[in-house]
Amino acid sequence: MTDETTAAPAPSTLPLAVLDFVGIEYGETASDSIAGAAEVARAVEAAGFRRYWMSEHHNMSSLACSAPEILIAHLLTMTSSIRVGAAGIMLPNHSPFKVAETFRTLLAIAPDRVDLGLGRAPGTDPLTAHVLRRGIQTEPAADFPGQVAELLGFLGDGFPEGHPYSRLIAAPIVASRPDIFMLGSSGYGPQFAAVNGMRAVFAHHMSPEIATSVLRRYRADFEPGVEQEPWSAISVLAFASDDPAEVTRFEAGWALTMLNLRRNIREPIRPEAVDEFAASAEFRDAPRDPDRMATGPADQVVERLRQLQQESQADEVVLVTPGLDRAARIASFESIGAAWSR
Repeated sequence: MTDETTAAPAPSTLPLAVLDFVGIEYGETASDSIAGAAEVARAVEAAGFRRYWMSEHHNMSSLACSAPEILIAHLLTMTSSIRVGAAGIMLPNHSPFKVAETFRTLLAIAPDRVDLGLGRAPGTDPLTAHVLRRGIQTEPAADFPGQVAELLGFLGDGFPEGHPYSRLIAAPIVASRPDIFMLGSSGYGPQFAAVNGMRAVFAHHMSPEIATSVLRRYRADFEPGVEQEPWSAISVLAFASDDPAEVTRFEAGWALTMLNLRRNIREPIRPEAVDEFAASAEFRDAPRDPDRMATGPADQVVERLRQLQQESQADEVVLVTPGLDRAARIASFESIGAAWSR
């Protein structure tokens, strides 16, 4: 292990996390992208961030995050102090028993550094979801509460006497369980978390119009369960740079990515295509949604992030910074971390 991977952690962590899609930049291989994810994780660890998370997406040649549980194992060994996790594991795609075994194994690798975010969306298109879930006879959305209950049982809560699963052990046996988070981009996830006493994370980057109200409602409705106190985070599209051209490139890159997804284009985007789109009338004349992202100089970005944190009563802010330039993304994370400390 190199000196870089064993660098001393920051004296205290910031209430900041990164959600990384592990994007494959144009001209890269998947190996390049995963090596880049390790570079990002080490950089935000050095900047004092508390968590580094990866998403679960399928059937996309532009992303390398179809197996976040494997990436977690890899990045735990490439870092020394930051918490590493999935945001999330799309539970209807998986067996709760297998998820429990996987995350207990991760805890054996790195005790007290593993996060498990749970979602009920497929993380992909309907056909891919069908292939992932082949053999499941129940409706995934209807079965989700039962899946969560099973997972919690296998991770340590146990099952009632006489339950058919009470004799099962999710091996290996470890002394703790991962920090568990319920994800959501609608009212369902935070409400589920409130009723069951779980931590909640809301995707402002997907549903900014309801994010703050939903998280405030979560805190008001919280009942002790898995956790005794409410805890929430809000994920926000954010990019910091003093260069207006870099900011425009980030905003245009996200807009083009969303446009391509609607067109069922799932390949890495050429940098030239982003520049062309940024200069186009389609992008220039499109109505701007300033509430969807926080961009600009770092102090300005942090001011907006702190505003969202206060309005939503969130404990942490998760930065979502997809883009075609990993060095620019890392510089953005570092500058936001420094500005937050100020």
